[in-house]
Amino acid sequence: MKKITVYGSGCRTCANTKDLIRQTAEELGVEVDIEEITDTAEIMSAGIMSTPGIALDGEIVHAGSQPTREMIAGWLGK
Repeated sequence: MKKITVYGSGCRTCANTKDLIRQTAEELGVEVDIEEITDTAEIMSAGIMSTPGIALDGEIVHAGSQPTREMIAGWLGK
């Protein structure tokens, strides 16, 4: 199971990012545990300067925009 953390304020783009990750994982048959961090101090301490930010298994893989399905599939190893 992949652990994915979405860092953001809870805005529409962050919510859409979380939904897109969940949908893509389901389509690929990959189990994911998605956590959302909305606390500004935690976001900053993770090194995210622009949201949404995404970490996969603790490693930041993206920040500043909604990722594409292709990007997500690459992170999930498909």
